[in-house]
Amino acid sequence: MRKLYLACYDITCPKRLRMCLKVLKGYASGRQYSCFECYLTHREREELLATMRDLTEGDDAFALLCLQRQRTIHPLGQGVAPLDEAFMWVG
Repeated sequence: MRKLYLACYDITCPKRLRMCLKVLKGYASGRQYSCFECYLTHREREELLATMRDLTEGDDAFALLCLQRQRTIHPLGQGVAPLDEAFMWVG
């Protein structure tokens, strides 16, 4: 079963930033600057955490927050469609 997560990062090194961005794009269904919406299985969650653990260091920060379905989410602002290549989401 997939759950909705919010993945956020603040990476200090441009090279690591590019690597982390590439990894997150592989899991994300949408993004806003350094925050990504990711629908992950338990296995994908563990893989993402392990990969980001390997890529980040020092003053870098990464947070993966589970957004529970029983809570109401109040989005503010207007969503923007991803500018990346076409992707398919199966949920």
